Amino acid sequence: MTNISLSQTTIDKIASFCKRVGIAYQSSEIYGGINGVYDIGPLGTLIKQNLRKEWLKALQSNGLDILPFEGSILAPESVWNASGHTENFQDPLVDCLICKHRFRADDIDMTANCTNCGNRSWTDVRQFNLMFKTHVGASVDKSSIAYLRPETAQSIFINFKNIMSTNRVKIPFGVAQIGKAFRNEITPKQFLFRMREFEQMEIEWFCKGDDAKKYFDFWCAERINFYKNIGIDTTKIRLRAHAQDELSHYSSYTSDVEYQFPFGWKELEGIAYRGNFDLTQHSKFSGKDLSVYEEETKESYIPHVVECSIGTDRLLLTVLFDAYQEEQIEDETRVVLKLHSSIAPYKAAFLPLSKQLIEPAEKIYSEFKKKFSIQFDTTGSIGKRYRRQDEIGTPLCFTYDFESLEDHCVTVRDRDSMKQKRIAINDIEGYLINPEKIKNEL
Repeated sequence: MTNISLSQTTIDKIASFCKRVGIAYQSSEIYGGINGVYDIGPLGTLIKQNLRKEWLKALQSNGLDILPFEGSILAPESVWNASGHTENFQDPLVDCLICKHRFRADDIDMTANCTNCGNRSWTDVRQFNLMFKTHVGASVDKSSIAYLRPETAQSIFINFKNIMSTNRVKIPFGVAQIGKAFRNEITPKQFLFRMREFEQMEIEWFCKGDDAKKYFDFWCAERINFYKNIGIDTTKIRLRAHAQDELSHYSSYTSDVEYQFPFGWKELEGIAYRGNFDLTQHSKFSGKDLSVYEEETKESYIPHVVECSIGTDRLLLTVLFDAYQEEQIEDETRVVLKLHSSIAPYKAAFLPLSKQLIEPAEKIYSEFKKKFSIQFDTTGSIGKRYRRQDEIGTPLCFTYDFESLEDHCVTVRDRDSMKQKRIAINDIEGYLINPEKIKNEL
């Protein structure tokens, strides 16, 4: 049995696989689709739900004060003026004068020919704001201008005082948010990697400036541990500190968690020390005092922030690249998604060996379906059913055969090794609670 290497797992192969098994589809595909916008199918939704669950669990496990939050998608122009987005959230844009195709100027060599039509005739480079602009209400004037948020962080900053006063928390504490963001990318590309509509999982950690470096280092270590715990290959994960010329004007230090995709090392998560820029700006533009007063020290100050921000859809793509394998077994190729059991869409599948055994097998399945994400599969040969479950990442298969009627046992099969073991039906729940335990038993 041999595995196809990562370099052979292309973005096109993953995109095709996602459509075939129901992880992601081109949005509005029957009408021609929207470039850079995808709908997440049933299987992808289950994986994303598990990724969110593991992200939240990782935040809760450190024992720190972290509050949940959901901000609105729309915000008035004044919010984005204060944050600097209306002025600075831009990419360089250039058009081909012949075919009118648009490119990010930093993605092309302007001394070369257009990759769309083969000619070489370019417009001057100009700046293109990435935010989606709209109007709120019936009137269309300057006062009605609003934007879809390009990041989730600002809604936390403008609600900082509300959050703090209504939850009786003290500095340091964090606010965690999962939600949609929108960026009108010039050239969205690489499937789920760069999208116009995407989801972020983000935490803003508020602390004193003197403690910021300590917490920045803490969160860097915590975030690396998160990726290890969800089963990502640690040899393909690295923490890269930004060079001085990469840093945002408000950041003293930023690091990216990067993953080695077939198309190179790319950012998976940004961990940034933002100083007190955001709260200072919103205090200045709104006229509201966003400082904190500490009775113990008689001190008033504007808190500093360490931010950890992941794109959920990009993380979904990452775990797919990391888990997808093709194995040659005799004369056939087995496609297997070796997801960690914590993020696999289904924990197990229950398979009656023949139609005569469907009824007793389904009774067992129905008992566990109330508590676990599992499947019941009766279509095709047992071999085909194993392959179907391997392809969607199901860690375990429980096969009910004719012997099960007598010995009250089933055969449990491990997805990765394909090894099998006979266990008592009464022991099934233990494997569903911890599907990884079988690896130590085979």
